[in-house]
Amino acid sequence: MKLVRYACITILFLSLTTCGIYSFTGGDTGDAETFQVNFFQNNAPLIEPQLDFEFTNALQDLMQNQTNLSLVNSGGDLVFEGEIVEYRISPTTATANNRAAQNRLTIGVNVRYYNNLVEEKNFEERFSFFFDYEGSELLTGSQRDTAWEAIFERLTQDIFQRALADW
Repeated sequence: MKLVRYACITILFLSLTTCGIYSFTGGDTGDAETFQVNFFQNNAPLIEPQLDFEFTNALQDLMQNQTNLSLVNSGGDLVFEGEIVEYRISPTTATANNRAAQNRLTIGVNVRYYNNLVEEKNFEERFSFFFDYEGSELLTGSQRDTAWEAIFERLTQDIFQRALADW
């Protein structure tokens, strides 16, 4: 019985230590110890108050939750910056009365990523995602919060995967 327990502990230890610099989320932070997320200014044609702050915070939160890196204001090993370039509401389906049965909110961000330790990993790329909601509902209050949360979750995860998933 002790031999089985010892073998299980050894296998568990080896499997955890061979993961090296990879986290359980699949992110490869290499030798980086810090990251920074610069403010994502809202440059979309349609300006929604607080969108820029909320998105910047969502990206910071994701990086803090899925890596062991420390957030810094300047001089980060990994730097995310960019701007919100799209905030658009458009009908996706119509009723017989030519009214929107369903609307779609689309948010797009342009991201510049700098890995100050491995410059070959730097990139600039546009990311976007959408949220559909009933045409009879207004995109305010909790409906807006739900839409933003769903979109931010996908956008930040896509940015994280692009920057740190080395597959």
